[in-house]
Amino acid sequence: MRVIGNILWFILGGVIGGLSWLICGLFWCITVVGIPIGVQCFKLAGLAFFPFGKEVVYGGGGVSTIANIFWLILSGIELAIGYWITGAIFCITLIGIPFGKQCFKLAKLSLTPFGAEVRHII
Repeated sequence: MRVIGNILWFILGGVIGGLSWLICGLFWCITVVGIPIGVQCFKLAGLAFFPFGKEVVYGGGGVSTIANIFWLILSGIELAIGYWITGAIFCITLIGIPFGKQCFKLAKLSLTPFGAEVRHII
């Protein structure tokens, strides 16, 4: 199911979501100070391309909180709104509910990506 879900996800919107994370990462990497934030965006683009079979574990400390505040103000709200709208549209049908749940997972991650770790579900 994970493989089929990831293939359908990639075709139905994962490309756009993953590219959004990559573009945000490129913009953050323009400055030297933003490079760590950009690198995190590149890591999370992989989750946005193929989210099925992965879970997000949140943690972090003070540095993560500061980075999340900057991220939220400059990039996070736009990505989260896009994922929430897409998730609501997917949840209109029964078949789309698993895809909507992935959108909501990514929306939460879009708000606080620093200190988050992506793990594969076995």
